Amino acid sequence: MYRTEIKKIGKDAKAFEAEKMMVLFGENAPAELADFCYIIDVNPVEKEITEDSMLTIDGTTYEITKVGSAVNKNLHDLGHITLRFNGSTEEEQSGTLYLEDAELVTVDVGSTITIE
Repeated sequence: MYRTEIKKIGKDAKAFEAEKMMVLFGENAPAELADFCYIIDVNPVEKEITEDSMLTIDGTTYEITKVGSAVNKNLHDLGHITLRFNGSTEEEQSGTLYLEDAELVTVDVGSTITIE
């Protein structure tokens, strides 16, 4: 239902890894945010992302525990969401996709993210 590729990694993007977070944004990311983001291709979300979906980064799959109310629209329109690997089932931020409490895989330019 969704697939994208990491095109660029902002110089401070990995700073959020200690908090088990990744900020994704399309190539239109505002300059003041781009350094903190993983820049991705903006691709259509072909089917609504739900808690029954799974997110995969370079072959490592994560269970989705909560989908923020703005995730589908923001990902489709801007490529902008936050991935939070803390297992939360409560929406703290509307643009956040919450995933199982797990360690992040190493993400590089060319890494792929899929949601099925």
